Amino acid sequence: MVEPRFLRVAYPSNESTAHGYLALPERGCGPGVVVIQEWWGLTTHIVAMTDRLAAEGFVALAPDLFGGSTTHDVAEADRLMRELPVGRAARDLAGAVDFLLGHEAVTSGSVGAIGFCMGGGFVLVLAAQQGDRVGAAVPFYGVLGEEYPGFGDLSAPVLGHFGLQDTTPSPAEVLALAERIETESGRRPEFRFYPAGHAFLNDENVLGTYDSVQAAEAWTATLDFLRANLS
Repeated sequence: MVEPRFLRVAYPSNESTAHGYLALPERGCGPGVVVIQEWWGLTTHIVAMTDRLAAEGFVALAPDLFGGSTTHDVAEADRLMRELPVGRAARDLAGAVDFLLGHEAVTSGSVGAIGFCMGGGFVLVLAAQQGDRVGAAVPFYGVLGEEYPGFGDLSAPVLGHFGLQDTTPSPAEVLALAERIETESGRRPEFRFYPAGHAFLNDENVLGTYDSVQAAEAWTATLDFLRANLS
């Protein structure tokens, strides 16, 4: 596997300046993907996932939604997530879409969005907000502390990964969300369930729920999905 090239970047967003971690593939160009953090912040795990996408040929950008704050304490993570308004985060993420679509290394006409936990919820918010500028949406065990906005403008295909042993969200909540997305957008998301708990892809194993077998299956499906829908 080739090594990605990466750098910290600043870009205009939400009438201010946002920051993030950008990883470029070895060949120097490829489809763009926004990588959205868990409630822990822009941690080494999110950096590693961004690098992994770049190593697979994508131009990957992970916005820093917490302004440099990271934690592995559940109470602190919950506070950071609750203090981040969904609307403000969506506007910051819109700046990330603008940045990628305007970047000389991005070859796709739309971007992918992939996110985990809190970030998985924001993937759906971003896809609904950005319409056809998001060409593929991949929420991993997506959860938000507030209600989702409307999905009427969502046009991207959606591939979601969820744990059968998860309670945030529970399988029942995931199925209800799928019904709502289809009702409001006319598009049925593909939500896959795995015999695993929350955060089963996070190999830092903060919650003790990492599952290498299920993680590998979900990651392979994600790469295939992104390649099929971004050009």
